[in-house]
Order: sequence, then C-alpha cells, then structure tokens
Amino acid sequence: MIRVLARFCALLWLCPLCCLAAGPQGSLAAGQVLRGHFVQERHMTGFNAPLKTEGHLVLSAGKGLIWRAEKPFAVTTVITADGLTQASGGTETTRLPAAKLPFLSHLYDMLGGALTGDWHALESDFSIATTGTDKAWQVVLTPRQDQSPIAMRIRTITVTGSKFVDHVTIAKPDGDADDLSFIDQTLSDGPPAADEAAAFDSLAR
Repeated sequence: MIRVLARFCALLWLCPLCCLAAGPQGSLAAGQVLRGHFVQERHMTGFNAPLKTEGHLVLSAGKGLIWRAEKPFAVTTVITADGLTQASGGTETTRLPAAKLPFLSHLYDMLGGALTGDWHALESDFSIATTGTDKAWQVVLTPRQDQSPIAMRIRTITVTGSKFVDHVTIAKPDGDADDLSFIDQTLSDGPPAADEAAAFDSLAR
C-alpha cells in the first residue's frame, strides 16, 4: 500500500496544475472537459537516459482525472472524489477508496479546488510564485513545511504555459525530476464520453 501511494504521489500533486485552462488564474468551469496528450520523462540519478512515458489525459470538472499511459506500457489511472483505481490490460490491479485513505481525500480536494478556481486549496500546502503574462506565464510551487510528507517527495513544482499548461517539472529532494509536456490540448463544454463517464462512475461502486 505504501509503495502504491508513493508511486502516485507526484501525479496526484500534479493534478491541480494540469487543469488550468486560461493561464495561472484560469480554471475549468462546471461541465467542461480538458483532453490532451502527455509525454513524461523521469530523470533518475545514476541513469544516463530518462524513462519516457506517453499517453493521454482527461480532466472533467466535478468528475476527476483519467491518466492513460500508453507507451511503453498501457496503464490507466482514474482519480475521483471516491478514490483511485489503476488498470492494466483492461484488468483492475489497484483500488484505493478515499473513505479509507484521508490522504487521497485531501489530494482530491486540492484538485477540486483548482478546477473551480479556488487557489486556497493549494496555498495551505504550497507557497505560490507567479510570473509572466497570460500569454507566457510561470508558476512555481514550493512546499510550505520542510518536514511535511509533501516536502519529503517534492522540492518544487514549476509550471509554464500560455492558454493551457505546456510543461511541468517536478524536482525532488534526491535530485530526481519528472518533466511533463502537454500537447494537443482541447477544451469542450460537453459531458465526458461514455467510456470516460464509466471510468469515473466505477469508483463509486
């Protein structure tokens, strides 16, 4: 269980940042869905080349996040107010109910706050420094407490973008880092597709 939580920690703290639709002060409105392609490179001390993952994401206001890794392995992670699931090859391999893990509830509260434009949901855990303009901006998040669980895994999160988030770097205390690039992002006002809605609803069972 601890390994699973550690594996998803950086992704979960990233969720609020993926949904900014109109610069650092923007957010998804109720009923909107953000979709896009992501490329993640994990730089690890002692390795010459980064570990590269590609896939697609779906963020639905009021519903949650679907993070589909497609290369090199197909793994789908779904995060909602009810918890987190992971599936590989169509088979569910992990289910973490939020009711049993307050840690997940807190992280989803941050996601929900960012989706609705409530930056206070992030400010309790991070100091936030914003620079640039709506057309070219940067946000740097730094954990407020040096010995907090967040600070033990994340040194800083740097987000850059224009209309959408373009790039995120998660720097870790041990020198490792995750670089994520977001490509071909689209914002729609319709409901999630049938398969997306089914993925969100599956966590309520």
